[in-house]
Amino acid sequence: MRITYDSEVDVLYIRFHEVTVTTKHFDDGLSADYDSDGRLAGIEILDAAKRLGGKDIFRRIILEDVAVAH
Repeated sequence: MRITYDSEVDVLYIRFHEVTVTTKHFDDGLSADYDSDGRLAGIEILDAAKRLGGKDIFRRIILEDVAVAH
């Protein structure tokens, strides 16, 4: 997974895997990319700092690996 933030244009992109994608736009400034099998490949958020509560949110990223019992 790769998370990038471009502060010049205020865009956050979360890439789950690098593939050719088809983009589906959900809301103004929110879109998701899907691979040819329909699996989620990435999420793009325009005006990210505004939507998420300010640029300070990007100073800390916590990655949690939670085991789920089946």
